[in-house]
Amino acid sequence: MYDVIVVGTRVSGASLAMLLARKGYRVLAVDRATFPSDTPSTHYIHQAGLSLLKTWGLLDKVVATGCPPVRHLNFTYTDIDIRGMADPSADGIDAVYCPRRTVLDKILVDEAGTAGAELIEGFTVTGLLRDGDQVVGIRGRSGEGPEQEFRAKLVVGADGSASTVAKEVGAQVYEGSPAACFVYYSYYDGIDWGMNHRTGFGEQQFATWPTNDGLYLVAVMRKRERFREFRADPDAGVQEIVQQVDPELGARLLDTGERVEPFRPMLYPDNYRRQSFGPGWALVGDAGYHKDPFTGWGITDSFKYAQLLADLADESLSGGRPFEETLPEYQRERDAQSASTYELTTAISELSLTPYYDSVFRATSMSPDYTKKFFGLIAGLYPPEKYFGEVELAELYEQIGFPVDKRHVSKAEAAL
Repeated sequence: MYDVIVVGTRVSGASLAMLLARKGYRVLAVDRATFPSDTPSTHYIHQAGLSLLKTWGLLDKVVATGCPPVRHLNFTYTDIDIRGMADPSADGIDAVYCPRRTVLDKILVDEAGTAGAELIEGFTVTGLLRDGDQVVGIRGRSGEGPEQEFRAKLVVGADGSASTVAKEVGAQVYEGSPAACFVYYSYYDGIDWGMNHRTGFGEQQFATWPTNDGLYLVAVMRKRERFREFRADPDAGVQEIVQQVDPELGARLLDTGERVEPFRPMLYPDNYRRQSFGPGWALVGDAGYHKDPFTGWGITDSFKYAQLLADLADESLSGGRPFEETLPEYQRERDAQSASTYELTTAISELSLTPYYDSVFRATSMSPDYTKKFFGLIAGLYPPEKYFGEVELAELYEQIGFPVDKRHVSKAEAAL
């Protein structure tokens, strides 16, 4: 009998298993994959996520893999250009990192095992065990082996957007919107451009950042309806997008860039929040909450809400409060803490700005002080209610002499 079974052991599940095992609980963590192995990802870890890795004692291990630090960020949206970096976090983190998932996930899985979690790789969950309405365990098999059953006080699905646990419990989506775009990415040699997040005219975007082994991830994004056209010749498509958004970098890509791995095409699932708790079960990571990769918050949110769930589950497992109280609190807190990021991501991932966001970001690019706040917002260090505050925006517009007819201090006012 386990205290917790975690289904899925990538950034959400491995983190949760590690944190609960460190608290002394008996944890079983299973995954269909074996590690190291790859998975689609932005790779990007914001300063807020790196702070958690540092708290967990794992940041130095990530840095030791040779993943280079990024200390200057470049965001453009058509003719709006915002460059800079957030101030160091309270614990001194002054960079972001974009490790490969073959590296990051293996570090987390190994640390979960070191903490005492039992790990079964190559294990496929075929169903859940129930006692009435209560989930009490899982059934599944390793490879072609016989079906096995394991029981626990809490079963957590950390198994991604196509979560088996979510399907088995019938977890319903209660907030959502359609995904707007597709993404193609791969790894390139001969590129040294720093971090770029560039959205151009014509509803297209490219992004680049350094990762392990001296390589750069190069990703492009367009509207989903152009996916079939793009996949006919993705190398030409990547070159075209980079060239159109930034002709100088397009020329450098053509001259020195060499793609060294196959493309990873991704039609992302819709944005959603699913019911993420019930009798004997919970969902974490993309199993319960997913948004477009545009803002690169997937890994950081996985860390944040694995920590949140671990802390609340600990209250129940230690006899403090029952799961009937802590699991609803987990979902409420996750939704409250992620609300602004979720709304911002879904609003700007269409690759075109509303008048409100156009005015806010255009004004930001004209103010060194507000630019610093922008990067603090992106890093998870500056409160969104202040960055988007009506009083603060009114002061910004006044300070930089922004055209009066273009000033928007609220989304509702801009929509009129």
